[in-house]
Amino acid sequence: MASKTPVGFIGLGNMGNPMAKNLVKHGYPVIVYDIFPEACKEFQDLGAQVTESPADVAERADRIITMLPSSPHAKEVYTGANGILKKVKKGSLLIDSSTIDPAVSKELAKAVEKMGAVFMDAPVSGELEGVGAARAGNLTFMVGGVEQEFNAAKELLTCMGSNVVYCGEVGTGQAAKICNNMLLAISMIGTAEAMNLGIRLGLDPKLLAKILNMSSGRCWSSDTYNPVPGVMEGVPSANNYQGGFGTTLMAKDLGLAQISATNTKTPVPLGSQAHQIYRMMCAKGYAMKDFSAVFQFLREEESLHVNNHRIPARLRLKGTSTGHLLQPPYSAITSCLGPPA
Repeated sequence: MASKTPVGFIGLGNMGNPMAKNLVKHGYPVIVYDIFPEACKEFQDLGAQVTESPADVAERADRIITMLPSSPHAKEVYTGANGILKKVKKGSLLIDSSTIDPAVSKELAKAVEKMGAVFMDAPVSGELEGVGAARAGNLTFMVGGVEQEFNAAKELLTCMGSNVVYCGEVGTGQAAKICNNMLLAISMIGTAEAMNLGIRLGLDPKLLAKILNMSSGRCWSSDTYNPVPGVMEGVPSANNYQGGFGTTLMAKDLGLAQISATNTKTPVPLGSQAHQIYRMMCAKGYAMKDFSAVFQFLREEESLHVNNHRIPARLRLKGTSTGHLLQPPYSAITSCLGPPA
């Protein structure tokens, strides 16, 4: 029987909240911190200790899980003026489940190692099912770090997830996560384009989806998370693209993929196009909608082009004066955005 020693949890947002609650359900005394004190009140009512800073958590717990929005947040929580490393104990196990730049995970691991503690990156997959997956403990953790420490990490992570996969050295968990999400974004855009083209050609969307899903074009975006309203029940496209995995989060993950591609000199032309498309969606009011809303975005862009009677000559099909639009590459319609942030 594993000893139920206290576990620190920092970051009680949409995903962190139900993850920490699952630790409580499994009998672990939890010591919590969030930059927003109101996020901690619920845990205080559950008997958890509430602290004033990440450093205070590190002083009271030698096993800590962090779930933070971005690389800068992770750096601040670990290495800031009141960060974990100010009071971390030797031998402590620090598990970061944020989705951040793999290079930042490696940087944090080195800083943690200097303090005699252990750092592991363990980002999650399962956000697409939303908070429900975290609440039900159905997340998948992709873990990077010292292999000898994997079982210690797994003891905690299995309280919050149904799959815990060891990926290799620190940073490989993050690498697996961003590669998966880059592919997901590309396939979702491809599914949206194919469905939109088929509909424009007169196909019934349900029939087209059925054909795609029994053919070589089948993918998760087409058979499980179809972006076309009315094709499937129980997915964001059936609910005005509410819930699921936000466009902002997808744009963020694609940005991380771009940084990694640049750092490793890896060509990712489709990943780059996907990043630009999702950044444009954020700028055009889709930030809080599910990322499958790319179908709606493409339809609206198409409508804007069709209704624009002043189509620039360079975009007209040869031999036409006004009527048909030559669809440019996405890089052309997104160049106004400038370089990725």
